[in-house]
Amino acid sequence: MNTRLNDPFVIGGHTLQSRFFLGTGRFPSPAVLQQALEASGTQVITFAVRRINLDDLADDNVLQHVANRGFVYLPNTSGASNADEAVRIARLARSAGLGNWIKVEISAHHRTLLPDPIETLRATERLVKEQFIVLPYTSDDPVLCHRLEEAGAAAVMPGGAPIGTGLGILNPYNLGLIVEEARVPIIVDAGIGSAQDVVQAMELGADGILANTPIAKAQDPVFMALAMKLAVEAGRLSRRAGRIPKKRYASASSELKGRLFEFAGTEGEG
Repeated sequence: MNTRLNDPFVIGGHTLQSRFFLGTGRFPSPAVLQQALEASGTQVITFAVRRINLDDLADDNVLQHVANRGFVYLPNTSGASNADEAVRIARLARSAGLGNWIKVEISAHHRTLLPDPIETLRATERLVKEQFIVLPYTSDDPVLCHRLEEAGAAAVMPGGAPIGTGLGILNPYNLGLIVEEARVPIIVDAGIGSAQDVVQAMELGADGILANTPIAKAQDPVFMALAMKLAVEAGRLSRRAGRIPKKRYASASSELKGRLFEFAGTEGEG
């Protein structure tokens, strides 16, 4: 059964087959990265522009290993501390030939790396006006996610937990609200630790997942990439299937219409 035929995933006018986005940093070797990319089935890869050799993309340490494979590039503005810096990084990436997709990532705190809500919104507004396909990384604040959508974001990317923590979905209630109100794809970005977290996010209604550290730093990155690919698919199918309501007490899977054995007599007989 090909469940993808009637379940399109469209961002910025682009129809994608995979709902799993993969970061390219921190892998133990280029060979492992290549194998993880293959196992993940991803079509969209992200990388920090500040780590890319914009003067010679063909010889860049990351891009030389993924060139000519049909990936959609999602460069990110990691390292930016305000909207001005993020916009400048996005412009440099597009000028260098990396396309017009951009992940806005503006950290407000060096320890938590939580996104700056005000600067993220400002950068999104400006980049949308410059015809970028903007995917802002943000906190799991339903109001802010709605504001980013209103600003023209092609998708909104709330974190399940701070970047690289592996803590999973800390606030499923908020994520549920975000999904319920959204009219653009919601991609959970940051905080994922394992396939279990991926399934939870997808069952809550997320449209996709972006992960890097939990794969790159897994004991076996290739196996984890495959596990998360399958988790995205399983979680999406489970969400579409519709789970049974939770009940306080047990309920038999088949009705008991009669007893197999009837015991006659009263207590003390026999």
